[in-house]
Amino acid sequence: MLRTPEQVRLAWDIPGLVAGVDEAGRGPLAGPVVAAAVILDDLNPIDGLADSKVLTAARREKLYDEIRAKALCCSVASASVEEIDQLNILQATMLAMRRAVEGLRLKPVKVLVDGNRLPPLDVLAEAIVKGDALVKAISAASILAKVHRDRLCHGLHLEYPHYGFAQHKGYGTAEHLAALQAHGACAHHRRSFAPVAQAFAIRPMATPMAALSDLPLRVPDEPEPVLQVQVLQVQTPARRVRRPAVRA
Repeated sequence: MLRTPEQVRLAWDIPGLVAGVDEAGRGPLAGPVVAAAVILDDLNPIDGLADSKVLTAARREKLYDEIRAKALCCSVASASVEEIDQLNILQATMLAMRRAVEGLRLKPVKVLVDGNRLPPLDVLAEAIVKGDALVKAISAASILAKVHRDRLCHGLHLEYPHYGFAQHKGYGTAEHLAALQAHGACAHHRRSFAPVAQAFAIRPMATPMAALSDLPLRVPDEPEPVLQVQVLQVQTPARRVRRPAVRA
């Protein structure tokens, strides 16, 4: 019987828990880069695991809940926009992956990472090109990372609705680039990315809707309140003047 690449690879490994690791959000102009690590339970399999990019949003959401419920353990971590700008996107991605592995409740004996680079880890690790399509644990990690980041982008959309984060998830679509030109960049944009740097040069940082809603509002048509002053008229009783008697 033919065996899958995953079975062939793991047949030569030492026994123990194996974690799959993948990331989401390396390419966007805004938002953090997110990584996930998953250790699956062989006795509690999950049907339909695949690269998150080939799944519909609804299918990813369903699998997200199933992975969280059935996996032996899983962890989601991120590297912030500030860390991306300070380190560069590659090093920030490695940082998010390391944080995800370190966040696992159980320590794996080996970590399988999607791609051709490995983060610095204190366990045996292997990079697998297209691992999100070949290794189920990596597929599960790609789904967790993707769904988690998409949810973050929906939150950013509520804060900055004029950028359309809920639709493009921070990627450099024509709509997003037009919004950058019109409104400038916000605090969640990656300044080290060229389109964002150009937007910062044109306009100052955009203000979130939440901050605008905190400002005191004045309705122009509302008349100024008039201070009503009631004047009380106090009647003073007449004083009787006593005149001195005139002597004859």
